[in-house]
Amino acid sequence: QVQLVESGGGLVQTGGSLRLSCAASGPTFKNYAMGWFRQAPGKEREFVAAITWIGNIANYADSVRGRFTISRDAAKITVYLQMNSLKPEDTAVYYCAAGKYGFTSSWYDYWGRGTQVTVSS
Repeated sequence: QVQLVESGGGLVQTGGSLRLSCAASGPTFKNYAMGWFRQAPGKEREFVAAITWIGNIANYADSVRGRFTISRDAAKITVYLQMNSLKPEDTAVYYCAAGKYGFTSSWYDYWGRGTQVTVSS
């Protein structure tokens, strides 16, 4: 069983930055791609970014490309989402997920509980 715990959310002003972390644990946490998704109030969960197990391929939603960067540490047990130039529309609960490399939630088997990001205007 894989456990995922997000951290790093908070309140930031427009144009500010935050770095989210996702710590993974569990005996079977190997060869999983990692993704970040977000869900704003009244909206469906949406894809933000994904990175392969090796970390050599990453992809982003159009809405965050050029502002957000996904990465994972050398031990491959922590995944980061560096968020720059934040906008009020980035306000959401951000979820970390582990599974196959893909851009929809159906590709992912394990989910964290989420961390709130609020961007004030």
